[in-house]
Amino acid sequence: MANKQVPMYREIEQYIMTQIRCNKWPPLSRIPSENELSEQFQVSRITVKNALSNLVDNGIVFRQQGKGTFVSADHHIALDNLYSKMGGESRKRTIGFLMPRLDNHFTANVLSGIEDELSKADYRMLFSKTNDSQQDEIVKIKDMMEAQVDGLIIYPVEGENYNSEILSLTLSKFPLVLVDRTLKGLDTSSVSSDNFEASVMAVNHLHEHGHTSIGIISSRADGTSSIEDRIAGYEQGLENHGILIDRSLQLSNLTFDMTEEEISGQVHKFLNDHPQLSAIIVSYFGPHVIRAAIEAGRRVPEDLSVILFDDIPYADFSLVPPTVVAQQEREIGREAARHIIEQIEQGQHIWRRIKLPATLIPRGSTGPARSLSELDYDQSLQAN
Repeated sequence: MANKQVPMYREIEQYIMTQIRCNKWPPLSRIPSENELSEQFQVSRITVKNALSNLVDNGIVFRQQGKGTFVSADHHIALDNLYSKMGGESRKRTIGFLMPRLDNHFTANVLSGIEDELSKADYRMLFSKTNDSQQDEIVKIKDMMEAQVDGLIIYPVEGENYNSEILSLTLSKFPLVLVDRTLKGLDTSSVSSDNFEASVMAVNHLHEHGHTSIGIISSRADGTSSIEDRIAGYEQGLENHGILIDRSLQLSNLTFDMTEEEISGQVHKFLNDHPQLSAIIVSYFGPHVIRAAIEAGRRVPEDLSVILFDDIPYADFSLVPPTVVAQQEREIGREAARHIIEQIEQGQHIWRRIKLPATLIPRGSTGPARSLSELDYDQSLQAN
């Protein structure tokens, strides 16, 4: 039933505005006719005409003689202005933020950076986890749009297919910034580390210590740009030093739903299958990998040098203080927030891909490569 405190033409206005903000009626699409709306709401055409006239006057829709009423291409600012008028006071802008999980140092710092920057600009944040599920991600994006957020910052789940909702937001030029991912072939703004150069830097560090048998451990790439860039940078780093690329030294089938025991089992097998490995770069699951290597009988760094992506809290108190490629997590969050605010306040689609440099922090998990004679001696002991 209609709310008796709200005039029917206002209810129709609100309905149309919600459909537009939720992207059910994208820019330049035709909205239902006066007859269709009058039947839907069981009101006269005059009531519908009043609602549409107000939306036309405010630049949210426009009419074409003989063709119908269409959604304006630049309706975002007009919607904000009309919501403010209808609310009687300035409406506080809200940014939705979606991320797959909130269970590590990286994601917590990204969230903190976004919140800090939005708060400085007097914006609110609406946060939700997508639980590493693309289906959950689709549902949560729709929920955010229903909540009438002014823009979205999304840390997409890993996957080889584009999320249809992200694609739709991009095509409709809704204010959107991706974190740690890019969508190839689409003009979608993103903020991430320079993962390619970070991997090159990691290989350089290992090569400086005499390592030439270098592996990499990561989750599945499956079209995930950050992982693809890390693997590509690792391979480029090897090529730069004349090291032959051996893809059997790449363990890239780990997933976030694996238990610690399953990850350890995969790492044990990988190390046992490649006794010649003297160093590895670990894209994800870093502390698990170091622990698994030690359990497999590899001393770190004497037998195996390890570089982790992402720093960890209290690293110096770890069993083996890890050498890491540290990302600027908070700055990634701040930059994403600054860019989404820029899109909203300038009222136009500003496409930008921002890549922040990473820093290598050497600690106790990397050391000089062992000589061939030392390796041969150890392998003969193991054989006996």
